[in-house]
Amino acid sequence: MGKERGQAWYQLEPALIEKEFSTDFKVGLNQEEAVRRLEEGGPNELARKKSLTLLDRIIAQLSNFLIIILIGAAVISGLLGETLDALVIICIVVINAVMGVVQESKAEKAMEALQEMAAPEASVIREGVVARLPARELVKGDIVILSAGDFVPADIRLLESSNLKIDESSLTGESVPVEKDAARVLEQDTALGDRLNSAFMGTIVNYGRGKGVVVGTGMETELGKIAGMIESFEEAETPLQRKLAGLGNGLGIATLIVCGLVFLLGLIRGQDLLEVFMTAISLAVAAIPEGLPAIVTIVLALGMQRMVRRNAIIRKLLAVETLGTTTVICSDKTGTLTRNEMTVVRDYAGGKEIEISGTGYEPAGEFRVDGEVVPVSELKDRFQELDLLLKIGLLCNDSRLVENRENEGTEEEKQWDIIGDPTEGSLLVAAGKAGYIKDELEEKYPRLAELPFDSERKRMTTIHKLQNIESGITAFIKGAPDLILGLSSRIFEDGEIKALTDEKRAEIMEVNSALARRALRVLAAAYKPLEKIPEELSAEEVEKELVFVGLYGMIDPPREEVRKAVQLCHQAGIRTKMITGDYADTALAIARELGITGAGGSALTGPELEKMSAEELAGKVEEVDVYARVAPEHKVRIVDALKTKGHIVAMTGDGVNDALALKKADIGVAMGITGTDVAKETAEMVLTDDNFASIVSAVEGGRIIYSNIRKFVYFLLSCNIGEIFVIFFAMLFGWPIPLAPVQILWVNLITDAFPALALGVEKGEPHIMNLPPRKPEEPILNRRRQIGVLSQGFFIAMATLSVFYIGLTRYGGIEIARTMAFCTLITAELLRAFTSRSERYSLFRIGLFSNKFMLGAGILSFLLLLIVLYIPVLNTIFEVVRPGIESWGYILLFALLPFLAAEGWKAYLRKTDPLGVD
Repeated sequence: MGKERGQAWYQLEPALIEKEFSTDFKVGLNQEEAVRRLEEGGPNELARKKSLTLLDRIIAQLSNFLIIILIGAAVISGLLGETLDALVIICIVVINAVMGVVQESKAEKAMEALQEMAAPEASVIREGVVARLPARELVKGDIVILSAGDFVPADIRLLESSNLKIDESSLTGESVPVEKDAARVLEQDTALGDRLNSAFMGTIVNYGRGKGVVVGTGMETELGKIAGMIESFEEAETPLQRKLAGLGNGLGIATLIVCGLVFLLGLIRGQDLLEVFMTAISLAVAAIPEGLPAIVTIVLALGMQRMVRRNAIIRKLLAVETLGTTTVICSDKTGTLTRNEMTVVRDYAGGKEIEISGTGYEPAGEFRVDGEVVPVSELKDRFQELDLLLKIGLLCNDSRLVENRENEGTEEEKQWDIIGDPTEGSLLVAAGKAGYIKDELEEKYPRLAELPFDSERKRMTTIHKLQNIESGITAFIKGAPDLILGLSSRIFEDGEIKALTDEKRAEIMEVNSALARRALRVLAAAYKPLEKIPEELSAEEVEKELVFVGLYGMIDPPREEVRKAVQLCHQAGIRTKMITGDYADTALAIARELGITGAGGSALTGPELEKMSAEELAGKVEEVDVYARVAPEHKVRIVDALKTKGHIVAMTGDGVNDALALKKADIGVAMGITGTDVAKETAEMVLTDDNFASIVSAVEGGRIIYSNIRKFVYFLLSCNIGEIFVIFFAMLFGWPIPLAPVQILWVNLITDAFPALALGVEKGEPHIMNLPPRKPEEPILNRRRQIGVLSQGFFIAMATLSVFYIGLTRYGGIEIARTMAFCTLITAELLRAFTSRSERYSLFRIGLFSNKFMLGAGILSFLLLLIVLYIPVLNTIFEVVRPGIESWGYILLFALLPFLAAEGWKAYLRKTDPLGVD
């Protein structure tokens, strides 16, 4: 009987799997068959997303609507003989495209460097011989040997398992290693985290050993299925992309309307057709902020560089500002909000609860009994029960606590790690805080025999030569509290062995329940004096009539810096939601400790979510802050539900199980150190220090970048509107056109560009992290700013036209009038740039010299104006003459008008909107 349709490998007996794969569990495949299968099925690796070609990148940069308008303007200018104008516009388009391509390529190379690692290998039986082979060469039917520390190289149906525990947190989110049982045959539709007879590609063997047959490779593995689902999602535009596209469309439509009106007006008046056409082109050039795409690209690129200093690599240029618009951060728990380091925080021994301080694997902390710190030197004499409890945890233990130093002798570089099971590791650390070292204690009390932990007994026993409790040989036992208590008949209390009464049993179980309610994982410890080691060592003979000692309460603790980060997110109006594969009680306890949810907060579990429709989830998603026991597809549904409610969603995580939601979120934030390659390649941003607190810094950076983009858009458009008004009103008044097309291009591309770039590096408004997130649908320029653009454009136009009129009437020549108008426009716009540094605060409050780039940009732009005016070749090209002292007096006087108007407008805003919310 073969494998039936629809049956999974975890449902089948090993003999049937051996037949299905035409393999031999003892000898493995022969080399010839393995090569044939490799050629047929391909290498055991995930399909990598095809990189964009250089042409693809260039086309993406040129497909912006604003760029298309510029290209159209260049083509029309060239056809009309305005070669200089056309060349300048084309140069700007090329520079913008090159900068965008280069910056995104740099980000990609940074990611490649981050992901460089040695190719994993696997121990494989081929032709009866165990060999180490590259994991990519594995094929279905290969027999793989698993040992502690190995990466599982493919999806495997286990054939043998000996105390095998596998860390599947990267795949399922479960922080505790899963104990595997090769002998189990499971039911159909068993959840991924409960498939105890299987091991999955990308997970890590923590403890024990195993042997299994490869049943899935490459994209057919559970990891590959997730990668395939990720690729099926289409890239969504960032909020900035949508807003810039909307702005470009609006500008394009407005430009066509205004140019059409001017052209029609000219024809009605009977003006020369070529002259009218050139006037319309001048208007088009004036209406389009030619430097905007390049400036946006440069400012975003500078933002990317600053983000690197904030420990974040931004993989996509336009994603820089997205985090600043975030309204919700969905975070995985294990390793992101927590340290992913199990820690004993509370013990029970001698009828007392003992608090243990310290976090992580560093053996440093204090013991508190009834609020009093007990010095380690007094621990043994005053609390013998706790002392024994710590020793049992250390001796009945197969893990190792190791000290690593990058630079020997440098205390700051000291790091601690666990080799083996994290739960056992936490017991080593707790004993280490009391000054006990495993090697020293094992030498003093050598292990003579052992009964390894297994899932049926749920306990572990080690037998030691020990003389200081009663006499002779002693067995130490640790395991599930209810079972250990059930096997105990006595208790070690007050320094002596007493009978274990029913009242005492009830008290211990109440303490156990209380610790569990705090989301602590609880283990119990006991011992049994032995006269000798039994000839046939068995659990039935040794593990009975035990002396109960106490309880260990442990948890994967939250990162210290995360509490402040969550608080700052709340202050900034950003909701933090925990989404984890861990249990609800554990998740809620961590969430309450971090301030993610309050005392009355509840968790929504994966099975509960599974029963909800999309509409029901959307109605609930804003209320719930903790989601537990969720599968990868649940995370995607949560993100979708939040997005349907209008939220901009950031998803943080480091595991494969996070990758789908990272892709679906508006911005995915992956961990650079502990993060899987799949998560890094999916995310828009990678944190190089794996620190959740860096997200707060990134939020602030994103808000500043967006604020600066808005400032220079506000600045550039007010200048462009001013130029449109200058030409349009001159046309209405029947005056000559005050500005030549080449002059407008100079103003837009050179004069305005440097101050706009300087605005892009402003430090940010002082109150920027006290404001709620911007509404996702809010345009770059809301109604208030649109009024500001129009009013500022009006004052710039009035100043320019006034000076132009003076030039025409007082000096009687079009060249001097145009020169004065040109100089007034540039000077007014440079002064306008200084007032644009803050949307609310006066220039005199923020300081004239607080942005040295702006000061330098203003001086440079004005020097370039003088060069154009006073170098003969250039003043011919730009159709200007040298103005006299009196002319400069008029220019400087009228150029102050927009500056004063802008400062007056800000004073009005401070009075009407003191909080700066709008």
